[in-house]
Amino acid sequence: MNVISLESVDVKGKKVLLRCDLNVPIKEGVIKDDGRIRASLPTIKYLLDQGAAVIITAHLGRPKGERKPELSLEPVAQRLSELLDTPVIFSAKIVGADLSAISSGEVVLLENIRYEAAETSKEASERLILAKELASYADIFISDGFGAVHRKHASVYDVATLLPHAAGYLVAAEVDVLTRLTDNPARPYGVVLGGAKVSDKIGVISNLLDKVNVLAIGGGMLFTFLAAQGHEIGTSLVETDLIPTVKELLLRAEKLGVKLLLPTDIVVAPEFSIDAQPTIVAADSIPADQMGLDIGPESADAFAAAIMECQTVFWNGPMGVFEFPNFAHGTKVLAQALTQVKGLSVVGGGDSAAAVRTLGFKDSDFDYISTGGGASLEYLEGKELPGISVLQ
Repeated sequence: MNVISLESVDVKGKKVLLRCDLNVPIKEGVIKDDGRIRASLPTIKYLLDQGAAVIITAHLGRPKGERKPELSLEPVAQRLSELLDTPVIFSAKIVGADLSAISSGEVVLLENIRYEAAETSKEASERLILAKELASYADIFISDGFGAVHRKHASVYDVATLLPHAAGYLVAAEVDVLTRLTDNPARPYGVVLGGAKVSDKIGVISNLLDKVNVLAIGGGMLFTFLAAQGHEIGTSLVETDLIPTVKELLLRAEKLGVKLLLPTDIVVAPEFSIDAQPTIVAADSIPADQMGLDIGPESADAFAAAIMECQTVFWNGPMGVFEFPNFAHGTKVLAQALTQVKGLSVVGGGDSAAAVRTLGFKDSDFDYISTGGGASLEYLEGKELPGISVLQ
C-alpha cells in the first residue's frame, strides 16, 4: 500500500491545507493527553521549514453540526502554539474564513470542522460544497489525520479530489506499520484485543483468525466469550446476541490451530466503582452478584508470556478498567510485556494509547503507538480506508 509522499510535492511558498487529528481529551478546557498534537508536529514543522503557510483543519468529538463550546479547538490552538514555539492563529470561522493575508511560515487552526454538518454528510454533493470552500484556501492538501482516514468526510476524502495532495509523515508512518502487520509479518504473530464490546472487534477477529498464531482476549468483551463457553458471568458486560457468532469463532480458531487465550482468573467486584473492593475468582466461577472488571494476575502473566514469544504483536483495547487502580493490573502487565517484545510491538491507538500513558509508560517504550484505533481496526478487518485510497 503506497501513498504519495510529502517530499514528492513542492510546498515551498505555497498555502497548504493540512488535515490533522487533534481529537484529544479535554476536560473543563484542559487537555488531558496531547499525544495526537505531538504526533502532528513533524509534518507541521517540515511545512514551515519549507516556507509554506499552513492552514490546519481538524475535529474534536462529535458535535454533529452544532457549535458546542466544550468541543472547541481553541485550547488545542494554544497547546499547538506552545509546542511549535510559534504563534498559532485560531479562526472561529470555518466557512468564509478570511485567509488571504496568511503568509509563509504562519499557522492557522480552523475551528472544529465537525461544527459543519456537511463534513460528515452521507450526501457527496453536500460534502463537496464544504470541500470546495476548504480547497479555496490553499494550493495543496496534505492528509495527516490518520484517526479519521476510515471516514469519507469532506476534509479527509473530498478535498483530496480537488487539490494536489500527499500523505503527511504521520499517515505515511501508520500505513507503513499496518503494511508490516498484514503483509508477511514476522512470526509468531500475536494479537491482543480488549475493550468493552465484542461488536467493535468481531470483524477484526474474524479477519485475523487465519493470519495470527496467538490471539488473546481481555476487557469487557471477554465475558461474551465466557458466556459462549457456558460459564456464569454474573453481572459482567455481555452481548448475548453475539454468543452464536463467538461460538463459531471459537470453533474456527480450534480448526485453524490458533492459540486463542481466554483468562483463567478474573478480578471481580460488586459494582463499577473506583472504590469497589476487588476479589480474584476462577473465570468459570464468577459469583452471580459480581461483575468482572479486569483479567486476573494468573491470566495476565500467561498473556504476557505468550506475547513475549512473538516477533510481531498488535494490541488494541485495555484488559480491564485501567482508570481504576484496583483494576489496572492486567493492562499494566500486558503493556510491560509489549515493551519486551524482540520484534515489532504496536499499540493500536484509542484507549490502549491512553492506558499506557496513564500507567506511566513512555511512547518510546514501544515500537509504535498508533493515533487511530478505529482506522487501524478497520484496516485489519480488511476494509478500505477512503482517506488512504484517495492518496494512492
